[in-house]
Amino acid sequence: MIIKSVVIIAFILIIISLGSALFHLVNRKTEEQSEKTVKALTFRITLSILLFVFLFIAVATGIFKPHGLGVTMHSQQPAQTNPNK
Repeated sequence: MIIKSVVIIAFILIIISLGSALFHLVNRKTEEQSEKTVKALTFRITLSILLFVFLFIAVATGIFKPHGLGVTMHSQQPAQTNPNK
């Protein structure tokens, strides 16, 4: 449950950062606004990379177990062939 909360909070922060960058991009009148846009986008990229690394480590260590179509496909046993034919 904690992992899901961290992921949801990270996604919300990424969206807020992207909105902030868009706001500063649209209202860019000075060099300061341009720097704010760059800082907001840099923050978003950093959050995205950290989220990816966090999820990768959580799946690799077994803390977070993915579920869904991909896991179902990989867990099925391959068809047995009859060697007597």
